[in-house]
Amino acid sequence: MPPDTTRQRIAEELRTEQATASELSTRVGVPASTVYDHLRHVARSLDGDDERFLVAPPECRNCGFSAFDDPVNYPSRCPDCRSEGIEEAVFKIE
Repeated sequence: MPPDTTRQRIAEELRTEQATASELSTRVGVPASTVYDHLRHVARSLDGDDERFLVAPPECRNCGFSAFDDPVNYPSRCPDCRSEGIEEAVFKIE
């Protein structure tokens, strides 16, 4: 039986393979803008003993900056070089 809630579906997707918020949006059928809120809840709801919520942070395509304040977010531009070319964060549950 498939998971019922959007958050359960997102968690199951991330247990299967890593994904960006855009990829999760397509797979789960919710707007990308809401995926980040769901991801924060999924991260908090995991049992820390058995599973970990992993994040490869967003990265600037222009200068390589990746020390964003909130990795579970999609920044509009790089704070170092002001470029708008930002690679999305990648999420995984293991």
